[in-house]
Amino acid sequence: VEANMEEGVIWPYEELLRRGPGHDYIYSLLTDNIDASFLEACAASTPRLQLVANMAVGYNNIDVEAATRLGIAVSNTPGVLSDTTADLAFALLMATARRISEAERFLRAGKYKGWGPLLFCGAEVHGSTLGLIGAGRIGKIMSKRASGFEMKVIYYDVNRMSAEDEAMYHMTYMPMDEVLQMADFVSVHTPYMPATHHLISERELKLMKPTAILINTARGPIVDEKALVRALQMKMIAGVGLDVFENEPAVEPELLTMENAVLLPHIASASLNTRTLMATMASDNIVAHHQGQRPPNILNPEVLH
Repeated sequence: VEANMEEGVIWPYEELLRRGPGHDYIYSLLTDNIDASFLEACAASTPRLQLVANMAVGYNNIDVEAATRLGIAVSNTPGVLSDTTADLAFALLMATARRISEAERFLRAGKYKGWGPLLFCGAEVHGSTLGLIGAGRIGKIMSKRASGFEMKVIYYDVNRMSAEDEAMYHMTYMPMDEVLQMADFVSVHTPYMPATHHLISERELKLMKPTAILINTARGPIVDEKALVRALQMKMIAGVGLDVFENEPAVEPELLTMENAVLLPHIASASLNTRTLMATMASDNIVAHHQGQRPPNILNPEVLH
């Protein structure tokens, strides 16, 4: 067993490539670049890599196609982080709408001299319209959170829900352009893949209301960050709440100076309980494979014999 035990230290790719080969199992984080070259090196080593267990629901850091070609299993950790991620997405929505981070900075800087009728007036949340781009586990839970605020929920997903599910979750389907045009808040919950790269770019941002707020807790490259900066500078939209970034951990410098941008360091699933469940699930996938069983969350079962 070899592990990176330094908290907050991410091994560079060269270090991964040096240390990875010669192990039966790789326990990876979403910051680890498990590409074709890495997998080929691990497949050619002794012992030969059998499984990559990713401690995340997303797996765009892994070349699953290359892993499958090489006969290497890949697993993830779905489900356990959905509620916690939805909680954070709604917290971002609230913080951006009500200018909470901006107001706290103002107070800590010693600028608060007394109550004023227009001091940090923000956007109304209750009774507004929430637009969801993606209606998987997290999107559905976001709709449940929104119901407590009497929000109207509209959504777009490439796979439309059944009428029964739409009624259960109080969600109304619309084409994506209409969701963008009608929503007061647009929250992104799609997986990242080639088809969703820059799904939200200049064209889509122009469709949004000038009073609308964009929330992204999915994956950074789904939103064209440079187009987002321009949209904020030109007041095409009112604000943004981001937990993920296109070139993470780098952030567009202009975003860091904008008071109407609430920025978090990819912590959507960061509750102690959820991270423990994720770690356990990733470990369980390894244990199952080692015992000759099917890993519960395998992404490419065709490699199993």
